[in-house]
Amino acid sequence: MTKEYILEGRLSIESAIKGKSRRISRIYIDKNKKNRDTKNFEKMVNNTGIKVKRVKREVIDEMAQGKTHGGIIAKAGEKRFLSLETLINNKENPFIVMLDGIEDPYNFAYAVRSLYLAGVDGVVMNPRNWMKATSVVARASAGTTELMPMAVAENIEDAAEFFKDKGLTLACTSNRNSIPLYEADLAVPMFLLIGGEKRGITRSFLDKADTIIQIPYDREAGISLAATSAASVLAFEMMRQRKFK
Repeated sequence: MTKEYILEGRLSIESAIKGKSRRISRIYIDKNKKNRDTKNFEKMVNNTGIKVKRVKREVIDEMAQGKTHGGIIAKAGEKRFLSLETLINNKENPFIVMLDGIEDPYNFAYAVRSLYLAGVDGVVMNPRNWMKATSVVARASAGTTELMPMAVAENIEDAAEFFKDKGLTLACTSNRNSIPLYEADLAVPMFLLIGGEKRGITRSFLDKADTIIQIPYDREAGISLAATSAASVLAFEMMRQRKFK
């Protein structure tokens, strides 16, 4: 029997439908929620053939994990992941990011949200089971985890070898043998590894990286940006170079 998960909130559900990221079996809407946005949403869903059921708010609250669902939830299947090859198919200048070791579902969601808005072409992740936190991740990312093309790689080395063979520059952040971010060329086809909260970047990847980037700070504080903040800085510098440089 296929396991089902709960998506919470109109934005998460709309994103899953638009991104075709998972099968949605049924949507539940608070029977007393009759504003224009909800009616338009219900009309859109009906056009897709997905079943909609109007129920009491208490029924929705009981099925949901959080309290910010706005009276709309959906039962959905597992997320559909792509192959590494598919992430770069038909991309003239791909920019792919691998998020490694980000353990907190909120941090993972915030990172993907920034990457998506900056125009990153795809995200690679470890085979960690984020499905248990489906509603949290989709909601915290404002639905972007349902829109972002994603693939799973068993380990960093496999992903790095694949993209290296496809002509992408391997890059990561570190203080060792690095160049300042604003001197790095992020306008080339690139596979960027962003390390997580505990392990950081592995030495094996540092040894094979073509470009090692250091994010400059204005103070010597002995600390570094969190992975979510680093992802935002790197992604939007990539966007600046590719669109506005």
